[in-house]
Amino acid sequence: MGQVQHAAHAEHHQHHHEESFVSKYVFSQDHKMISKQFLITAIIMACVAVMMSILFRLQLAWPGESFGLTHFLLGEKWAPGGVLDPNMYLGLVTIHGTIMVFFVLTGGLSGTFSNLLIPLQVGARDMASGFINMLSYWFFFLSSVLMLSSLFVEGGPASGGWTVYPPLSALPQAMPGSGAGMTLWLLSMAIFIASSLMGGLNYVVTILNLRTKGMKMTRLPLTIWAFLITAVLGILSFPVLLSAALLLLLDRSLGTSFYLSDIHIAGEALDHTGGSPILFEHLFWFLGHPEVYIVLLPALGISSEIIATNSRKPIFGYRAMIGSILAIGFLSFIVWGHHMFVTGMNPFLGSVFVFTTLLIAIPSAVKVFNYITTLWRGNIVFTPAMLFSIGLVATFIAGGLTGIILADSALDIVVHDTYFVVAHFHIVMGMSAIFGMFAGIYHWFPKMYGRMMNTRLGYAHFWITFVCAFGVFFPMHFIGLAGAPRRYYAYTEFPMFNGVVDLNVLVTIFAIVGGLAQVIFLYNFFYSLRRGPRAVQNPWRGNTLEWTTPVEHIHGNWPGPIPTVYRWPYDYSKPGKEEDFVPQIVPLEAGEEEDHG
Repeated sequence: MGQVQHAAHAEHHQHHHEESFVSKYVFSQDHKMISKQFLITAIIMACVAVMMSILFRLQLAWPGESFGLTHFLLGEKWAPGGVLDPNMYLGLVTIHGTIMVFFVLTGGLSGTFSNLLIPLQVGARDMASGFINMLSYWFFFLSSVLMLSSLFVEGGPASGGWTVYPPLSALPQAMPGSGAGMTLWLLSMAIFIASSLMGGLNYVVTILNLRTKGMKMTRLPLTIWAFLITAVLGILSFPVLLSAALLLLLDRSLGTSFYLSDIHIAGEALDHTGGSPILFEHLFWFLGHPEVYIVLLPALGISSEIIATNSRKPIFGYRAMIGSILAIGFLSFIVWGHHMFVTGMNPFLGSVFVFTTLLIAIPSAVKVFNYITTLWRGNIVFTPAMLFSIGLVATFIAGGLTGIILADSALDIVVHDTYFVVAHFHIVMGMSAIFGMFAGIYHWFPKMYGRMMNTRLGYAHFWITFVCAFGVFFPMHFIGLAGAPRRYYAYTEFPMFNGVVDLNVLVTIFAIVGGLAQVIFLYNFFYSLRRGPRAVQNPWRGNTLEWTTPVEHIHGNWPGPIPTVYRWPYDYSKPGKEEDFVPQIVPLEAGEEEDHG
């Protein structure tokens, strides 16, 4: 009944309501427009984060050198004579990590593609609540503005690392970046979490309640399964980070001691007893590890769709892929302790976390093997989206292998908080998720904007980015194995790290080239937005429902009744069919059996 009312409302809205510029482009409740708003905001935030990484990489490669770019962007206060100030160095590292993890790879990836694809692929006129959907974007935008505004306060931005561990984050007097910048960081994250919760609840309700006729759960594309479990992870884990942030604000502002005990600053004993910074670590990583999969699962779901479509083959092991998503979602909640092996954890408890962490490698390996088997002997079409999806499989394998080392407490203690950890999570989480995001943009750009991106520029963008990604993060493993801790301002101060100086130069050169390669993408994206060739309705010859909607966007997605679904979404190269794809809306013929993977 609710579906009928929802559809009738959408029909009425479509035929009788002319939208103004503000209601259409600013306060839009159309999921397609909101997905574009998330995407453009995430692209802007990503550009800021990449520029920050180049600034602190210049310092690491050539410590103490003067750079005109650094002086131009940061001014005399934070880059006197063009030399990066140590406090701002920590601030750049902190805000770079925060932006990439939360504002690009969480808000940008899920906000863009969950909004775009969930109604289109399940057969709904829009999200369950367009108003809450709109609010989720504007909370995301407000939190982005607050996070960037922290760069301009007197003491500088938050400087405790993206994990903002106490006591640096709990004592405003601890360092310049512990003042107003940290308060803005905490407020920004609280608003971001509210945005994520509103979005996640909307996604879950839409998937469960607004599927079109015939769209059983076993006929959902793997993208929708990934978005569903991602939303559930966020709903269950983000409130824990919110509580951690609120307790931290109380410690900072009202003199409580949730995270503080026996603190001395400049020889003065502060009036704090009874708290423990380890409590913050437990709360933070209880969100922090599901966060890895909140970032990864949408990228894996996007790649599942793209690999099947461009291999012209059914996805291998559809039900096993769903099972692996569910297993990853469950296990992600019982592995957070592997971030805390060096906190004095009971060795028996540590062994439990070792076991669960190694266990999560099994469903991850299932996904990898299923991708490879889908590609095996496929009639592969190498679009830019397909290249980025295959690149995701490569980075997921490369980063996952080092994860096995970090999962073992005896090995992790040796490389904990070194560049080995930085290399691991940038490859397995950062690059994999970014490759998934690029794949999704290239694949669904025709659906979002009605135009095609330039394929040759897409190829150039992929290959330079792929080579530079490994050029940046592969050498970091060796810097970490040499014992170099992360977040140090200059390794030249320590004779034992002389061997890593040349590697840092190499990493920085690759980082600069890789950053410049994103200009190719930006040009391709914004030029194609206006002047790219007009897209046809189904440019990739896909089976899912979004390719049955008209190229011109209408509020309500389908001009007439919503199509009925008769089959699963991966009927590619089916024997006995004239075409090598059979859309979900094509009824089964007499005697034809439905595949279930």
